[in-house]
Amino acid sequence: MRTPIPSAKDFVRSWHVIDADGAVLGRVASQAAKILMGKHRPTYTPFLDTGDHVIIVNAEKVAMTGNKEGQKVYRTHSGYPGGLKETGAVKMRATRPARILELAISGMLPKNKLGKQMYRKLKVYAGSKHPHQAQKPEALAAQV
Repeated sequence: MRTPIPSAKDFVRSWHVIDADGAVLGRVASQAAKILMGKHRPTYTPFLDTGDHVIIVNAEKVAMTGNKEGQKVYRTHSGYPGGLKETGAVKMRATRPARILELAISGMLPKNKLGKQMYRKLKVYAGSKHPHQAQKPEALAAQV
């Protein structure tokens, strides 16, 4: 007996909206990563992109537990000597609040071409409005 392998034409991608208002950062990120990878479906295949599109709204209101708000540091490096830049979570929330969730979710996806393909299906918005009403997204409750 052979195991059926789904093909790309068999997938119907749906759209999901997660409201991050008051929800914990890691819980929202893991829920979104699971949907982006397709682990919520019985047809999940590790080497195929079987996931759905995810829209996250109210990213500026996501909660961090413990002392992460004051202690967490986001680092980027330009590749040149002395090119390390460090940004605290407080400053990141003030300047680019959606980037906090984007970095958390991208860290939970595979680090290869497949992960980049999954990441492209993620849309994060700082406010409560998004321009994807035409796709008829279904609302998901964020894990608190």
